[in-house]
Amino acid sequence: MNAIRDRAFAAHDFGHIVESRPLDVLSPRSGAEVQGLVAFADRHRLPVTARGRGLAPYGQSQADGGYVLDMGALNEVRCVPGERTLAAGAGATWGDVVRATLAVGLVPPVLPDHLGASVGGVLSTGGFGASSHRCGLVADWLRELEVVTGTGERLVCSAERHPDLFRAVLAGLGQCALILRAVLRLVPAPERVRRYRLYHDGPGSYFADQRRIARDSRFTHVEGQARPALGGGWRYMIEAVAPHDGELPCVDDLLIGDLGHDRDTQEIEDLSYAEYLHRLDRDERLLRATGEWDRPHPWLGLLLPEEVAEACVPGALTEPEQQGLRTCGVVQLRPLNGRTLRAPMLRRPAGELLCLLSVMRTAPPAAPDTVRRMVAANRALYERARAVGGVLHPMSALAMTPEDWRSHFGPAWADLAHAKERYDPHAILTRGYGLWAGAR
Repeated sequence: MNAIRDRAFAAHDFGHIVESRPLDVLSPRSGAEVQGLVAFADRHRLPVTARGRGLAPYGQSQADGGYVLDMGALNEVRCVPGERTLAAGAGATWGDVVRATLAVGLVPPVLPDHLGASVGGVLSTGGFGASSHRCGLVADWLRELEVVTGTGERLVCSAERHPDLFRAVLAGLGQCALILRAVLRLVPAPERVRRYRLYHDGPGSYFADQRRIARDSRFTHVEGQARPALGGGWRYMIEAVAPHDGELPCVDDLLIGDLGHDRDTQEIEDLSYAEYLHRLDRDERLLRATGEWDRPHPWLGLLLPEEVAEACVPGALTEPEQQGLRTCGVVQLRPLNGRTLRAPMLRRPAGELLCLLSVMRTAPPAAPDTVRRMVAANRALYERARAVGGVLHPMSALAMTPEDWRSHFGPAWADLAHAKERYDPHAILTRGYGLWAGAR
């Protein structure tokens, strides 16, 4: 086990809002080393957290007064084409996964937008992607997991083996076990895709088209954005993708002919599937080059019933607290089908069609008062969303009390608490979320 002397490595995360002071940061090279460290931490009642790429927005992957495990060395990726499965270490990135699977013509059914995230980190929160409207979460396609529980026990769990633990780990926020290795199911990958960007001047036609697209199978990948319009206001853009084999006939009218977008501004292009999957790489390079990557990111994610999104989203964007989004942020709108979201610990609104609203703001550097106002605005927007049936996406810059979490999980709270008592009775794991009273 290699100790990383510079604890500043784990004192911050992508959010750059919450700062912690871990006792140490350790880089385990094997599952046995993770097991030994967690067992030691359990005996001494010390917090321990797994850290993949540090992309948490609000201290979720920090361990104040305890141990942070840098999982980067657990990055082995092994594809078994004949079984259409892939085994990946928790510290592997989804870029590593894509390289291995595309080489044999396969791909996970759902991938996160950002391929720089770690396998373990995405699975612990569920994992949304552009194909989620058809295929659910990244975590919904897991065959099995190898984990270390809060008592230091190393187990392989699945729907058949330790099913209670399996259910508690998928989108379970790292509360009952730390992921070591995941086995995912794969499907054939397309060679090329046609990408459509369809613009709408108002939310009415945009959400009508999103409803239509989310209910049929014309596109394999769909996401959207609200973008600042010239002269004020907002425009709405759908990005939709259809696969093809390199000899696509002229089917544009079949795919988009019945939609209500502005045909004069539509954008259509053909890409290799690999190019499409890496679509955010250039954006990340630009953010790093300009320094924006290292600024505070008070992001908020909300799952809304689709029938209220048309009113909620434009209302939120007109609030004074959200005006900074026009120059330094992104508003993402992802259509979802509730029937495809199967991980029991993922909380979602009732109903069939849903919308994931992601408000991704960047705050100016060295402006703590501005950051505090943005986090307070997140709380206000969250409460308004709750009032109309909305649910928090936990990867948000929002302080949550144990009472908030009990309300968030609702009927699933009893199952999570039971699993916590069994697999992490001293509540040492992943305390950054603040689920349990006295375990901060």
